[in-house]
Amino acid sequence: MMTTLKHPVYPGSCNKTSRIINAATTFCCSIQPSTNNIKVVINGATKEIGKAAIVAVTKARGMEIAGAVDTNLVGHDAGTLCGMEEPLEIPILNDLTMISGSIAQSKATGVVVDFTHPGSVYDNVKQAAAFGLRSVVYVPNIELETVTALSVFCEKASMGCLVAPTLSIGSVLLQQAALQASFHYNNVEIVESRPDSSDLPSIEAVQIANNLTDLGQRYNREDISTDNPARGQVLGEDGVRVHSMVLPGLTSTTTVHFSGPGEVYSVRHDITNVQCHMPGLILAIRKVVRLKNLIYGLEKFL
Repeated sequence: MMTTLKHPVYPGSCNKTSRIINAATTFCCSIQPSTNNIKVVINGATKEIGKAAIVAVTKARGMEIAGAVDTNLVGHDAGTLCGMEEPLEIPILNDLTMISGSIAQSKATGVVVDFTHPGSVYDNVKQAAAFGLRSVVYVPNIELETVTALSVFCEKASMGCLVAPTLSIGSVLLQQAALQASFHYNNVEIVESRPDSSDLPSIEAVQIANNLTDLGQRYNREDISTDNPARGQVLGEDGVRVHSMVLPGLTSTTTVHFSGPGEVYSVRHDITNVQCHMPGLILAIRKVVRLKNLIYGLEKFL
């Protein structure tokens, strides 16, 4: 990209009678993207989180958008699609292989961010690895068997990959706070609110319950065997209960309540929009390029 800067220069002397001579000086410089930047491909680019990721990567230091992949809106400019002031001159393509090959040919460091769906993740990661690209995977409801198979593949290929149940740093901190508190309290309930009823109990609630399971602790012993539906759903084997409230317009909120003699301890996390995932995504992209195996969970990078 060529940039021309024009600025008037007014040379003169200390002599008060000297005339001011107007001269226009033109400076020309060529601004090229840094060859050291991480080349990032967004797979699932037309989704809300994909569009947010394109903007976030464009603004982040040390990385740049090198490709946008989706089966929808093929041919549209990625920047225009995201509402950016200027086009990125990067079209939406339905060809991860071509983009990955181009990055590999330039010998640049590349990362594919996968926002697609559980059924395609394994092939996507293998395809990226074939060209030497690492992967960051944020695909809700991915099967444990897929993660295990990917872990074996990445170990053999010496290729870095992050599979993240969440990219929200606040969500990770909530899980860590709940895990720490679980050693000190015998009663725990998870209460969540969502604007719609899809995927309940939420991934966050399931993850928290899984974290609190098999720690040698049995929660809510007073009524652990009750089948009263008003007491919520038991997650795991150790009595952790979740209560899900659904009302259109509600903020997505997850609260974990603990109680002990004479006190109640609660930790809460609210999500207002998809931007909550962007700081974690940028962190993941920067960290995954150093990996030679699969890591499960953003918390490993915090």
